[in-house]
Amino acid sequence: MAVPIKAGIEKVPGGLMLVPMLVGAVVHTAAPDSGEFFGSFTGALYTGLPAILAVFYVCLGSTLDVKATPYIAKKGGVLLGSKVLFAMLVGIVLGRLLGEAPVSGGAFAGLSTLAVVAALNDTNGGLYMSLMAQFGRKRDVGAYSVMSLESGPFLTMVTLGAAGLSAFPWQTLVGAILPLVLGMLLGNLDPEMRRFLAPAVPALVPFLGLSLGLTLNLTAVWKAGLLGVGLGLFVVLVGGAVLLLADKASGGDGIAGLAAATTAGNAAVVPSIVAAANPVYAPAAQSATVLIASSVVVTSILCPLITALWARRVLKQPSGSGQTGAPAADDGTPSPAPQHLPGGHPAAVAPRDAG
Repeated sequence: MAVPIKAGIEKVPGGLMLVPMLVGAVVHTAAPDSGEFFGSFTGALYTGLPAILAVFYVCLGSTLDVKATPYIAKKGGVLLGSKVLFAMLVGIVLGRLLGEAPVSGGAFAGLSTLAVVAALNDTNGGLYMSLMAQFGRKRDVGAYSVMSLESGPFLTMVTLGAAGLSAFPWQTLVGAILPLVLGMLLGNLDPEMRRFLAPAVPALVPFLGLSLGLTLNLTAVWKAGLLGVGLGLFVVLVGGAVLLLADKASGGDGIAGLAAATTAGNAAVVPSIVAAANPVYAPAAQSATVLIASSVVVTSILCPLITALWARRVLKQPSGSGQTGAPAADDGTPSPAPQHLPGGHPAAVAPRDAG
């Protein structure tokens, strides 16, 4: 008898990332020495997160097509640029107030510049693409091929450095983006390599979640509480307002901007990578991971609702009606629902299919 494990996990927003992460955290909390006890391949799951991430980013990079059309490059560039600039501005403000360390007490205990910047810097690509497909925005779906460049710790490291906090050696910054660049090189030089590597991306997501969870202690989870919800609200409401204005300023109607106001499940691994690269961020890493995980869930729930409400206003869609037609800028043909990753990234984005 088949047991619908995958279908059940996917009912949780970002489930294939978050559920294994929770399982790993339970194991680590209950038996923190189990990795050393079993050793071998089992023990490697406790310490193998960087290696799994390196493979993940090579495979993800292979899905990014550099031959983006001008529209896709413009739309993706505007959304990517506005997210990064907003995260940088927030990082500068929080950096002056908090520095690298998390808040030590009070209602904001555990909050850090690292948590907020990492939550802002990585978009849930699967959700973005699904929303764009719902509203018939084929070319806006393809824009995520540009936005995917935000994946990984590179932009977060750059943002923290630009905010005047402890910076990272150039070798570390280059090393953080090399796997993605290598994947892009392989995928664009040889379409067969893209077809070979792309299917591995969703399969690696649960392993990322499990390995990350095996570094967490659940005694820190309850501390996130309303603070994690607040971080998610900040990303989807304040970050969404910035993206909406940037989208409209570039000639759009704001729908794509609001659809990008999320936190990807994969962003939860960024604090541990940043802390490994620069130990000064180690005190903030664990609480930042928990806060980001909360933001993933909150933004995954609220973003579709807010985007749909705005779309009905912009497109004058009657309540209860089906999909809207494509705007004049698109070709009018409905867009198929894209495959997407539970961790927040597309399985493949091919601009040639984006109109």
